[in-house]
Order: sequence, then C-alpha cells, then structure tokens
Amino acid sequence: MKCILIDKPEGHYQSHLTEVDEASLPSGNVTVQVHYSTLNYKDALAITGQGPVVRSFPMVPGIDLAGRVIESSHPAYRPDDLVLLNGWGVGEKHWGALAETCRLDGDWLIPLPSRLTARDAMAIGTAGYTAMLCVMALEKAGARPEQGPVLVTGASGGVGSFAVALLARKGFEVVASTGKLDESDYLKALGAREVIDRTELSQPGKPLARERWAAAVDTVGSHTLVNVCAAMRYGGLVAACGMAQGLDFPASVAPFILRGVHLIGVDSVMCPRDTRVRAWERLAAEVDGPLLETIAREITLAEVIETAGDIMAGRLRGRVRVKIA
Repeated sequence: MKCILIDKPEGHYQSHLTEVDEASLPSGNVTVQVHYSTLNYKDALAITGQGPVVRSFPMVPGIDLAGRVIESSHPAYRPDDLVLLNGWGVGEKHWGALAETCRLDGDWLIPLPSRLTARDAMAIGTAGYTAMLCVMALEKAGARPEQGPVLVTGASGGVGSFAVALLARKGFEVVASTGKLDESDYLKALGAREVIDRTELSQPGKPLARERWAAAVDTVGSHTLVNVCAAMRYGGLVAACGMAQGLDFPASVAPFILRGVHLIGVDSVMCPRDTRVRAWERLAAEVDGPLLETIAREITLAEVIETAGDIMAGRLRGRVRVKIA
C-alpha cells in the first residue's frame, strides 16, 4: 500500500511517500480502505517534525479518514460499511490514515452519516468536527445570539473557518480574528460581521480589558486566550480547543472571579462516542456543499509533504482534503 511514512533512522527525522506491505499494519479488528483523509495542523507538525506529535517510529500520520470496511471482526461493522474516524491517537501512537489501507480498533469508528459522502466528510474532518463541538459546548452553557457578538480566533484556519460559518448560520454576530487580513473577504463570505487583526490579542495584556464579546471560540491558546478571557463581557463563555500559539496560559483569575467568565475546554481526540456521533449528525444536517467548496481544497497523497510545509509556513487557509482512492 502507498502511504506517508515518518521515520527516525539514526536520529534523523524524515517523512516520505513510499509503499509498505500491508502485513506491516498494526493490530486492530477493522481494516478500512481509505477513500479520503485530511491534512491538519497536527499532521503538518508530525510530517515536518516541528512538534512532538509522533510517539513511536515508524509512523503513518493522518488523524482523519472516511472509507469502506474491508475486513472486520468487530460486532458493529461488516465489509462494505462506510465509516468515519477522527482522533483517538491515530497518526500519533497508532498508524494513521494518510495511507491506502488502515487497520484500527472498531470502537474508534462511527458510521458515515447517510447525508454525507466520504469526500464531503473529509472536507469537514477533525477541524469541522472540533468546531461543532465548540458550538455545542457554548450552546450547552447557554450562549444565545441576542447576548452579543462572538469572537473566533485563528479564524482563517480549519477550525476557525468552520466555527465562523456554523455560528453565523445560527444567527450569531461573529467577529473573526486572523493574522491574514487579506482573507477578510473570505471570512465575511463565511458569515463574519467584522474581521480584526490577531495582533490585538497576541501580545501580553492586562488582567482585565474593555468588555467586548459575549462568547468566543479560541483555537490559539497562550496570550491570545488570556486576552480573550480578559475582554469577555460579564458571564461570558469561552470554548478553548487549540494551542497554536502555545500551551501556556499566563493569566490572572480576574476575569473568572470579577466577571464570572466561564472557560470551557473542548477535546476532539478522546471525545466520547455518543458526543461525536451527535456532532457529526449536526454537521451532516447544517453544512452544505457550497460551504465545503469554499472552505476546502483537495490534494493527492503525493502532494501531502509539500503541503504540510505550506501549512506550517501559514500559507494556506481553511481545510485540506486528501484524495486517497
């Protein structure tokens, strides 16, 4: 099978497109023919070696897949079933989906929603799924459009793009923060009312700032998340799902104690099955083809390594879908 393989011979980190025998596949009770995968920021970190994503070598990256079951000893799946995968450490600890074939634990899979093709599902991928988890978290905490504007940081990225679109479609006034102001027209086409420069939020700030937003989706972390919390309105809600700027949180407790701000952590990797099924059912119902064509571009397996470099250099927007078969 063809795949992207990351290895570290004699300490030299390398990624390449190659062929391996399917007998090399790791253990698992479901074998899937991968039709489409994706290329996410985490995949780009793994492929370029710019982040400690890969836990063992050799490793096939790729945290998403949509495809067809070839073999299964899992009670929930039979050959020819169409399935979907996001996360669960695939592409980090277990061989992932940037390959023609993937062998997995069936408990990690969910059925592909009937309203989605494999191609459309991977235009959404982990990014859209994570964005929906953030929207669901804000809704569960009581966010409503009439409460005021909602900020989305890292808005031109995959999670940010979907968060902007999903929130706008639910009637929220969305403010998009981005380092790519030349993408303002793109973000407004997704539904953003206003676009601001990320430099307003990315530097060390005050414990409390002027109250601006009723809710937020933060994909960035570090000083950006600190400044987002500092500028929330009283009782504001912040769903945090990313760490592109850093893992640190050099914050004050002031927003949480003096303004009652709620910080909600959102994890997509180990999210329980019933929650991810609900998220994907909503995505199937609320996302349409024109939106996906606006957000996603498509590449082949042969283009993955070069495109991973483009992602790390900040040269891309939105989503990258990878056609495998």
